[in-house]
Parts: sequence; C-alpha cells; structure tokens
Amino acid sequence: MTGTGLLERRRTPRRRGLENGQRPGWKAYGFLTAVMLGSMFPIYWSFLIGSGDASTINQQDIVWWPGGNFLTNAAAVLEADSVNFWRAIGNSIIVSTVVSASVVLFSTLAGFAFAKLRFRGRNGLLVFVIATMAVPTQLGVVPLFIAMSQLQLAGTLWAVILPAVVSAFGVFWMTQYLAQALPYELIEAARVDGASMIRTFWSVALPAARPAAAMLALFIFIATWTNFFWPFIVLDRQNPTLPVALSLLQSNYFVDYSVVMAGVILSTIPLLILFVVAGRHLVSGIMQGAIKG
Repeated sequence: MTGTGLLERRRTPRRRGLENGQRPGWKAYGFLTAVMLGSMFPIYWSFLIGSGDASTINQQDIVWWPGGNFLTNAAAVLEADSVNFWRAIGNSIIVSTVVSASVVLFSTLAGFAFAKLRFRGRNGLLVFVIATMAVPTQLGVVPLFIAMSQLQLAGTLWAVILPAVVSAFGVFWMTQYLAQALPYELIEAARVDGASMIRTFWSVALPAARPAAAMLALFIFIATWTNFFWPFIVLDRQNPTLPVALSLLQSNYFVDYSVVMAGVILSTIPLLILFVVAGRHLVSGIMQGAIKG
C-alpha cells in the first residue's frame, strides 16, 4: 500500500465523523441559551406587568413571578370603550396578509427580471431600486398623505396597503436568491418547450424561489403587523390596526400600564403562533433550497 493510500485511510474516520455531525460543546449551547433568554425577557417582563394591577409598575421591589390579574386585564382590553380591539385584530390580519402576498409576488417578478432577463438599463435600474432603501420613510409621509387624501383613501385600510405592495428590500432579496438558485438551462428548456415568459415564471422561477419567498413573507408579515408610524397617521380611531389600538389605550388621563401590557401580549400571541406553526416548515424549505443550490 502506498503512502498516499495510508494517508487517505488515516483521514477517513475523521472525515466520517464530520459527515455524521458532531454535537456542539457546552459553550455553544450556553451562548444560544443566553441569547434565547435575552430575547424572551421583554415578553416575560410585559407579561409580569400585564398580570399585575395599576400599582405593579410603581413598586420598588421587583417581583419576578406573574400575578393573577392577566385575564382581568385582557378582558379590559377587549372591552375597552376607547378602542375596538377585535376590529383592530381583523384589520391587522387583513393588512399584513395582503401586503405580504403582494410583496412576495411583485418582488419575485422583479427579482426574476433583474436576475435572469437581459434588457437595457438593468443594472442602473437595480441600483436605483436599492438606493431607495437609504431614503428615510419620514421624508415621504407628507406627499404620501396628500396623495391618499386626493384619492379619498385616508382613513381606510387601502391607505396602508397600497404604499406597501412592493418593497425594495424584497426586490433585492429575490434578485440575489434567483441569481444563484435558478439556472439559465431551466429557463431555456422551458422556452424551447414553447412556454411563454409568464408561464416560465409561474412554473419554473416561482417554485425555485419558494424558500426565499417564504422567508420574505415572514419578514414582511411581522414588519407590517408591528408597523405603527404610517397607520397612526393615516387611520382614524374607529378603524385602527393593532399598534394604533395599543396607543389609544394610553390616551386617557390615567394610564393603566397593566392593561396596556396585557394588550401588548395579546397582540404578540398571533406572531408566536405563526412561528410555532410555520417555523419548522420554513426552516425545512430553506434547507432544501440550500441543498438544491
């Protein structure tokens, strides 16, 4: 047996151990546990305040165990005269779902065009789209509000949905993903078979973009669900989204922060359910896309 053969034989067990996967050490688990606890602490602290009474937030001694008033405070949120909380939940679901679907569709269309189609001015247009991400949202509030008022959409959910139907971040995200995950050979094969460009996008590009589209949908849904600035400006008290409804709970002379924090927890529960239901499928889809790439 040659020296090279002996060297390969000696390296085989180590390579197999890496292929089978080695468990990370206690330092990795300790770091991940610390990050998880740090991420969960604001939610737990909100639950502590929301399960107490009006005097809980003013106590000098910190109490680390929840009280017994969370259900009472949650009922006060749902039955509050200053805000229709159920309508706010429905509005947030409608706005977040419609915006997420539209951003995924239009961003995937634009990403497919920028990544795989050749046309004049493509690079310059992509740079312009990316450059819009550096423009603060506050600069466009006044002209956008004037436009919504001229269209008679101020105070309606369309005033929140229409400005968010496409995202520069979504276009950049899908462009970068499709540039690597979608081979030109698949597009050429579809065109040879007689498929139109729309058919090629629907049957070839969209399935290939599914992992990135799922991730983008989750990001946009969370960002829209928690968006406060623009809905607070363009919506009224009778037709709010959840962040606006939570701000209305603080509009009285006396603010009961236990009730406000109970409302915060209620508004967070749908996002937690979304992560529990879709998290495993989302991670598996991303891993499949990475393996195929």
